[in-house]
Amino acid sequence: MREIGRPLPGMRVFDLDPRADERGSFTRLFCQSTLAELGFDAGAVQVNLSRSTRAGTLRGLHYQLGDAAEFKLVTVLAGAAQDVVLDLRPGSPSFGAHASLRLDAGRPQAVLVPAGCAHGFLTATDATVLLYVTSRPHAPVHERGVRWDDPAFRIGWSGAPLVLSAKDRSLPDFDPRWHLAAA
Repeated sequence: MREIGRPLPGMRVFDLDPRADERGSFTRLFCQSTLAELGFDAGAVQVNLSRSTRAGTLRGLHYQLGDAAEFKLVTVLAGAAQDVVLDLRPGSPSFGAHASLRLDAGRPQAVLVPAGCAHGFLTATDATVLLYVTSRPHAPVHERGVRWDDPAFRIGWSGAPLVLSAKDRSLPDFDPRWHLAAA
């Protein structure tokens, strides 16, 4: 893992540096010691796999509050997606700002999403697969979400979603009393 960018405070983007030979390639997707050197000592407690069958599938923007706030290390294993991180950390100098980048399986990269930031993605290809390593288990009572097109944040998605869950579609406009209140 080699850090190549810091689009928001605490957010990191890594090239994953696959090692290739006549057999194929080997890529380290997670390295606790590398992350610890950057100040992220939380261990991995959950690994999630997200498969989206159609291009234009939007998932997010999701996060957890309070003690359940988690960092996520996200990478694309197949296909490509526009990946978005939205800073919702009260007191952060970049509160309300977002960073967007394209993750593509053809260019192995990973994004470290800081705890307290919302995360979402829009698939650019059919059969897109994302892998998430998280520092906290999913806690439904602490779960929150920001609607993909909330006018408060003006996220520049690469297109309108073609597939969106009812849950994500029904998320309310940003209201600090709900989006930032302890559960």
